[in-house]
Amino acid sequence: MEMGNVKTMDGKLGAHVEATSVNSPDFTYEDGLQPQKGSTQADVLDMSRMGKRQELQRNFRFLSIVGFIMILQSSWESTLLAASYGLTNGGTGGVIWVTVGVILGALCMIASIGEMASMAPTAGGQYHWVSEFAPKSVEKPLSYIVGWLALLGWVTGCPSAAQLTSTLVQGLILLKNENANVAMLWQTTLFIMIFLIIAVVFNLFLAGKLPLAEGIFLIVHIFGYFAFLIVLWTMSDHAPASQVFGTFTDGGGWGNVGLSCLVGITTPLWCFLGPDAGAHMSEELKDAGRVLPSAMVWATFFNGLLGLTMIITLCFCIGDIDGVLNSSTGIPIIQVLYNATGSFSGTVVMTTVLIVLSMVGTITVIAATSRQMWAFARDKGLPFSSYIEHVRPGWDIPLNAIIVTLILSLLITALNFGSDVALNAIISLSNAALIFSYMASIGCIRLKRFRNEPLLPRRWSLGKFGAPINDAALAFLAVGFVMSFFPITPLPTPADMNWAIVIFVFVIMAAVINYVVSARKHYIAPVALVKEQ
Repeated sequence: MEMGNVKTMDGKLGAHVEATSVNSPDFTYEDGLQPQKGSTQADVLDMSRMGKRQELQRNFRFLSIVGFIMILQSSWESTLLAASYGLTNGGTGGVIWVTVGVILGALCMIASIGEMASMAPTAGGQYHWVSEFAPKSVEKPLSYIVGWLALLGWVTGCPSAAQLTSTLVQGLILLKNENANVAMLWQTTLFIMIFLIIAVVFNLFLAGKLPLAEGIFLIVHIFGYFAFLIVLWTMSDHAPASQVFGTFTDGGGWGNVGLSCLVGITTPLWCFLGPDAGAHMSEELKDAGRVLPSAMVWATFFNGLLGLTMIITLCFCIGDIDGVLNSSTGIPIIQVLYNATGSFSGTVVMTTVLIVLSMVGTITVIAATSRQMWAFARDKGLPFSSYIEHVRPGWDIPLNAIIVTLILSLLITALNFGSDVALNAIISLSNAALIFSYMASIGCIRLKRFRNEPLLPRRWSLGKFGAPINDAALAFLAVGFVMSFFPITPLPTPADMNWAIVIFVFVIMAAVINYVVSARKHYIAPVALVKEQ
C-alpha cells in the first residue's frame, strides 16, 4: 500500500515508500534517511512518515518498556493503597467485581491505544493520533485541546505520585508514634517536593540507566507481590468466601448499592490509567511500531492478574474494615500488615517495599510527562515551545522539558502550603483529563472504521475485532469519565468535594479561547507534517 509523499523536517518531500517494504531485502533509504540513535529501519520509516527527526536515543527494549508500564500502573500496589475508596463505596464484593469489569475494559482500551501506537509510534500520543484520525474540519482544534488535557493529566499526576510516597513515609512514622507531629501541611508539602526533586535528578543524570532500572524494579514488583501475598495469607485471619464475594455496601450514603459500587470504581481505575506512558516513550524504544503494542497489552494483562488477586487477598485478610479505614496511620494497608505480623519491624520492611516501588513510579511518571510535554512543544502547542522542545547535543533526552516538568510540579505542590483542598482539587483532575484524551483518540479511529475509511498500515492490528473492541473501550471510558467527577459521599464538605469538574470545564474553556485567539496561528497540527495538502 502506497503511503504517499512525506514531508521531512527540512521541508522537502521524500519519495513514495511502501509500507511493507521496510523488512524487504530490497529496501533502501532515500534522501539520506538512515537508522541512527538505536533506530531500526521501521523506526526510520515511521519517523519519516510523521515528519519527525530522531532526537532521542532508543535505549528501551521489550522487557524494559514492559517494566516501565507495569511500574507506572503499579496495579497490586495501587489496590492496596487506594482500597479505602472501593471498600467504602461497594464493600468487599463491590470492589472485587468492579475490579474485574475495569480489567476487561482496560484491556480493550489498551488494545485500541496499542493499535494506534503501531500506526504512529510517537511521543505525542493521543493528540497526534487525533490529528491524524479526526475529520479534517475539527482535527486541528481538537488535537490542540486533547494535547492540553493529556499534558495536564500527566503534570498533575507528578505531585500525586510523590504525594503517595510521602503518605507512606508519614504513615510508618505514625504507626510507631501516633502522636508524632509529621502531618502538618508544610511538612507534607516538603516531603512531596523532596521526592519530586529526587525523581527529576534521576531523570536528568541517570536517564541512560532508566531502562535497566525499570527491568530491575520489574523483578522487585513481581517478588514484592508474592511477599505480600504470602504474608497476608499465612499470618492474617481470613473471612469466609461468601462474605468476601457477597458483601455489597453503600458506605458513602448514596442510597443505592449499585451507584455506590460505581463511585468506588476509583480504586481499580486508578490502577490501570496511564497506559499511554509507553507511547510517550516510543521514540526511545527500538522497533516501537512492533514492540510497543505487545508490551502495553502484556503489561496490562499481567498487572490485571496481580491487581485482582491482591484485592481479593486484601478483602479476605483485612479483618475489621472500619478499624482499618480509621487507622491513625492514614494508610489501611500499613495497619493490615501490622495486624497480621504483630511486628513493627516486619511492617517497616514490607512498607519499605511499597515506598521504593512508589518512588520508582514517581520517576517513571516524570519521564512520561516530560516526553509528552516535549512532543507537544515540538508542535508549538505550548508557551516557550522553542525552549521546551530543545534537546541539548550529547544528552539525547528532553532536558528542558524535564526541568519545566519539575517547576510546574513544584508550583502545584506549593498550593499545599496554604490548603490541601487546593492541591487535592488539581490532582483529582488527572483521571478525568487522561480519560478524555483516550476517548477522543479512540473515538476518532472508531469513526474512521464506521465510515469504512482506510486506516494507516500497522504491524499490530485488531483486525475484524477492531470495531467491537473500540466500542467496548469507549463504553468503559465513558463510565470512568463520569464517575471521576463524583465525590466519595453525596453531601461532601468543601475539603472532601471533588472539584475536578470545575477545573476541567475551566481548562477546556481556557484552551478553546487560547486556540481561537492565538494558538491556531502557531500550533502545527501533526497531520500537517504527514500529509502534503
